[in-house]
Amino acid sequence: MIKDIINVAEEKMNKTISVLKNELASMKAGRANPAMLDRIQVEYYGSSTALNQLANVSAPEARVLLIQPYDKSAIKDIERAILMSNLGLNPSNDGSVIRLVIPELTEETRKNIVKSVKKAGEDGKVAIRSVRRDANDKIKALKKDNTITEDEVKKAEDDVQKKTDSYIKNIDEIVDKKEKDLMSI
Repeated sequence: MIKDIINVAEEKMNKTISVLKNELASMKAGRANPAMLDRIQVEYYGSSTALNQLANVSAPEARVLLIQPYDKSAIKDIERAILMSNLGLNPSNDGSVIRLVIPELTEETRKNIVKSVKKAGEDGKVAIRSVRRDANDKIKALKKDNTITEDEVKKAEDDVQKKTDSYIKNIDEIVDKKEKDLMSI
């Protein structure tokens, strides 16, 4: 019972880390990264479709993304979706592929992106702490029902806290790495 609660909590904490990594990967860092375009949805034949399902996205050079649509007729739709996204990139096409040149980041832009990275890290920590609180509430409910002893409650809460500390440390490392990445370009 306690093991199940802790396993579910750890699973949720892992998902939080995955969400954070995906969010940080989609932030532009001054160099080309196909993951920057993962969130872009293209209006294609009346339905919203992920860009990476309509085209092959690659980074042939450090600051260039190359988008090769599987269907050449989707080029205009893809360009429109990129322009409407908040990435601030201007697509150029030659009729068969779209090129996105990633501009150099100014110091001010980098600092703003770092603020966003830190905010995403804080949001991740809040989510981790929320999972901890839920797990501890479930453990206390078991104690209230006289299903487990006080010692088992204490040990289970300690286990949950150790996992929480570990995941928060992981978030700090991920955020620090992204911050160093942004500021060293």
